[in-house]
Amino acid sequence: MKINELQQRLRRDRPMVTISLRMPEDVLHDLKRVAPLLGFSGYQPLMRAYIGQGLRTDLERLDSLLDVSDLLESLRRQGVDKDVLESALAEARAVYFTTDETLANTDTE
Repeated sequence: MKINELQQRLRRDRPMVTISLRMPEDVLHDLKRVAPLLGFSGYQPLMRAYIGQGLRTDLERLDSLLDVSDLLESLRRQGVDKDVLESALAEARAVYFTTDETLANTDTE
């Protein structure tokens, strides 16, 4: 995420919108219990923090994927063989998704 985008996201005066969200009772109970222990004024700011963290992570991943597509296109224009590019991309994806799955599994344990 670019620094100016991050600065905009950190502004406290950003407009808010009210939403309705269904969630298991036990999760809400845990959020209410954990929020003050983590220094949040309530469970809703904690939820916003969790959502913001996940969103920033996904946005970074998507931005890096766009960078990869630009790189692949440049390599194609410079004559790198299509099979070599596909093989390298498959290998990189395997490592990337294996790492993501490992992280996701440790988050749920």
